[in-house]
Amino acid sequence: MPIGRTLNVVGVHCAGEVCDVIVGGVLDVPGKTMFEKMMHMWTKSDNIRHLLMNEPRGSSAMCLNLVLPHCNPEADAGFIIMEHEEYPPMSGANTIATATVLLETGMIPMQEPITNITLDSPAGLVRVKAECEDGKCKSVEFQNVPAFVFALDLEITVPGFDTPVKVDVAWGGMIYALVDVDSIGLAIEKANGAQLVDLGERIKKAVQEQTDFSERRGHP
Repeated sequence: MPIGRTLNVVGVHCAGEVCDVIVGGVLDVPGKTMFEKMMHMWTKSDNIRHLLMNEPRGSSAMCLNLVLPHCNPEADAGFIIMEHEEYPPMSGANTIATATVLLETGMIPMQEPITNITLDSPAGLVRVKAECEDGKCKSVEFQNVPAFVFALDLEITVPGFDTPVKVDVAWGGMIYALVDVDSIGLAIEKANGAQLVDLGERIKKAVQEQTDFSERRGHP
């Protein structure tokens, strides 16, 4: 049977979150930086994300990472993160998963007890420290890209609230809207899970509609 495309994917999770890593089948994509490569994938080669993340190969609860040659000479490897709705410039769980796969497959030599590597992400360089033993990564920690604040106590009109909701908007590899849970009359408890998800989605949508913050501003 003819084979139209072959991709090599390592199945991996980070504390239960599926963060599979593509280690073969994509030589490289156009772009002088990892951010440009990410945008190329997003706008011109999004078929790989759809192929692997949708049924029957994928699911809505997974992420995907693509290992590519690094653009920054300080890095050991580059990678692009794919999620169901977007290509985030940086993700902690996906960084941990990608570093683990690179070391445990031998794509980057493992040094015991500690291996230090640098990954070139669309958000910038990420320094990774992996604790290794018997050919396995026991734990992975990393130094994220520099974070900054777009706005503090920004008042957002949210459907269902009589008064504006105050949010802090910050960037640390991707944009986050942070809300004091007490200000919306809830506590972070298991019983409130459905309400927290509903309110979180409504607040996120309202922030997106009422602001013009861009991740490009966070890119070095």
